[in-house]
Amino acid sequence: MPIEAIEPQRLYRQIGDQLRKLIVDGEFPVGSRLPSERDLAVQLGVSRPSLREALIALEVEGYIEVRMGSGIYVCPPAPHEGLIDLSSEAGPLELIRAREMIEGEVAYAAARNATDAQIDAVDEAFQLMIAHTDAGINPLEADRLFHIRVAEATGNSVLVGLVTQLFDARLGPLFKRLHSHFDSKVVWYEAVDEHALVMQALRERNPDKARAAMRRHMDISFTRYSANLILQYGSRQKREAAAAGDARAAGAAPRRTRTQAKAGVAAKPRAARK
Repeated sequence: MPIEAIEPQRLYRQIGDQLRKLIVDGEFPVGSRLPSERDLAVQLGVSRPSLREALIALEVEGYIEVRMGSGIYVCPPAPHEGLIDLSSEAGPLELIRAREMIEGEVAYAAARNATDAQIDAVDEAFQLMIAHTDAGINPLEADRLFHIRVAEATGNSVLVGLVTQLFDARLGPLFKRLHSHFDSKVVWYEAVDEHALVMQALRERNPDKARAAMRRHMDISFTRYSANLILQYGSRQKREAAAAGDARAAGAAPRRTRTQAKAGVAAKPRAARK
């Protein structure tokens, strides 16, 4: 019998395997509601982010269903042939942390090395993000272009490839399903504001500020996707108010004026405006 190499399994898959076994063995019957994320994390002795990734994997595989405002429920068994192979998928939250470390340094290098034309190219992608968001179009494509152009501004083709690979990893089934629970116009405008700080630092040729702004963007993303799955990101009222353009009623991140946005300047809190 040939010896096969033993590969370490990602933590979220280990957690998912244990929960899946409990479901299959009937410990959590079909139609029953799972314990809260907090209780499950305590019982399993794992972090909430790792548990979150495991729950999203089980949702993609069809073992559970997340119902907003209600809970996480066990689903009837899905046909085996319909199961999605997630063995090569990185955990979404783990991916964000990796991007935080790498793209922070990429932004630092871009602020030091970019030509004026490269800075303008980044700004072009940023303006596209704003235009898509204002039009109610998901700005993901423009977001991808922004990060790739920041990498291009370093003058290092290896970094361009790495940033592209890391961003495209979010297009996999795990990240897409996690994102679907938090996707809203509130989030789009928050992301624009976060990118505005990166853009401003690049314009100022301030490497430390660019690194901090990019790391802040990724850290906020991590916190955003770590929010309670059941409550989702903000109330329904928040999302509807933000979609109507009433940021104050929505309690959303401060909205920039179009002039501020085009200049790559983040909005000041309303109380501080003159």
